[in-house]
Amino acid sequence: MGDEDHKIPRGRVRRSTKLGTALGGQAARYAGTKAASVARTEEGAQERLEARHLETALKMVSILGEMKGAAMKLGQLASFVDTEFLPPEYAEIYQEELSKLRTSAPPMPWKKVSSVLDEEYGEPVSEHFSAFEEEAFAAASIGQVHRATLLDGREVAVKIQYPGVAEALESDMRNAGMLVRLARALAPGLDAKEVAQELRERVMEELDYEYEAQNQRSFARAYRDHPFIYVPDVITRLSRRRVLVTEYVEGIQFDEIKQRSDEERGRFGEILFRFCFGSIYHLQHFNADAHPGNYILMADGRVAFLDFGMTKKLDVEQIELEQRAVDAAVRKDPEGLRRALHDLGFVKNPTKLDAERLMDHVMLVGGWYLEDRDYEVSARRVMKIIESTSDPRSEYFDLMRRESLPAEELMGRRMETGLVAVLAQLRARRNWHRIMREWVYADPPETELGEQEWAYFEERGVRRVPGIAVREAPA
Repeated sequence: MGDEDHKIPRGRVRRSTKLGTALGGQAARYAGTKAASVARTEEGAQERLEARHLETALKMVSILGEMKGAAMKLGQLASFVDTEFLPPEYAEIYQEELSKLRTSAPPMPWKKVSSVLDEEYGEPVSEHFSAFEEEAFAAASIGQVHRATLLDGREVAVKIQYPGVAEALESDMRNAGMLVRLARALAPGLDAKEVAQELRERVMEELDYEYEAQNQRSFARAYRDHPFIYVPDVITRLSRRRVLVTEYVEGIQFDEIKQRSDEERGRFGEILFRFCFGSIYHLQHFNADAHPGNYILMADGRVAFLDFGMTKKLDVEQIELEQRAVDAAVRKDPEGLRRALHDLGFVKNPTKLDAERLMDHVMLVGGWYLEDRDYEVSARRVMKIIESTSDPRSEYFDLMRRESLPAEELMGRRMETGLVAVLAQLRARRNWHRIMREWVYADPPETELGEQEWAYFEERGVRRVPGIAVREAPA
C-alpha cells in the first residue's frame, strides 16, 4: 500500500465524492428495497414508521460519509448503539456502514509513525525511548497506540495521531450546516445549532493531545491511591499536540471480564458506575466516552480507565439541578419533575407536556437507577431506552418532538447511554439506586466498595456537591 493510500483527503468536496458516493448509492438501494417491501404489508402505517426510522439511520450514515475526517471521531457518537440491541434490519445498516467509517483509517506504517514522532520531538526517537514497537497494539479514533520503553526502563503507551486527520477534522468542523444536520440526526428534539457548537468544541479538544494529557493528569491526581479506580500517569515531558505518552497498564480486557462470575462482573460494573457518575459529584468533571475498550481489570483488582479525550466539566449549579430532577423522579412527583426538566432546558413549554407521561418516559430511560431494587440491565432494556429517545415507533415519539436536548446535557446523555449499554453487556447486578443516593441525598455507603470510596475521599478532604435534603415520598 503506497503513501497515498494512507493520506486523509483534506478537501471537503473530494472527501464527499470519495466516500459519500459509495455510501449514498448503497444506502439508497437498501432503503428503496426495504421501503418498497414494507409498504406492501398489512401493517402499512407501522411499517412506514419503521421505514422512516431506517431512513434516519441511513441519513446519519450518509452525513458521516460526507465527513471523511470527522467520521472517525463523530461516528463514535453513535457507537453506544450496540447492534445486538437493534432490530435486524437496522442492525445491518449500523453494523456494516458505521463499522466501515470507524475503521476507515488504515494502520500507519512505521515510516509515517516515525515521521510524526520526528516532527513533534525534533530529534531521533532513540533520544527518548530505549525500545519502540513498530506495530500498533491498539487503534484510537484519530490515531493508533504503540508500546515503548523509556530510557529509565518504564513501559509506556504512545498514542500517535494520524497525519492529516487534524486538517480534515478542522475542515469539517467549519461546515456548520453539516454539523447541524448531523446533530439533528443524532437527536431530533435538540437545539441543533447549540449542539453543533458543543460537538465542534468537544471534537476539536480531542485533536489536541496536550489537552487530553491535561484532562488525564486531573483525573490521575483526583484518583491517586484510590482503592479500586486507577488512571495511568501521563509522561508530560514527552507528550505533544499529536503524541500522548502514558504509563502502560497490564490487565484483563472487557471481553474476558464478560466471562467471569456473577460477583466479579457485578463488582466490575459497580466500579464503572462509581467512576462514570461519581466523578460528576466528586470532581464536577466526567469522561463522556463510556466505551468497553477503555476499561482494564488490573491484577490487584483495580480498574484502569483510559482515554480522556472527550470529557466535560460541569458547574455546581447544573449538578444541583440534576439532583432536583432525580429527586422528583424518585419521589414520583410528575409536576416537580416537569419543573426540574424545564430548569435544565429539556422542556421548553411545560404546559404543553403531560407531566404523567413525562414521568413515565423518564422512568423508562433512567428507571434502572431511579428504582429502589437490585437490577440487572438487559439488552432489551437498552433497546427500549434507545427506542424511547430516538425511534419514531416509540410511544413517546410525540414527547420527543416537544422535548429538547440542551447542548450542556449532550455529553452527559452520551455517557449515561454508553454506560447502561456496557452494564448490559456485563450482565452486572446491583441496586444502582442505592448507590446513586450516596451522591444525590448524601446517604451512607450502600456497598463495601462505597465504604472504601467514601473513606478515601473523606481522608483527602475532597469537596463534593452536597446532597439535597431528603423529603418523604408521597404515600
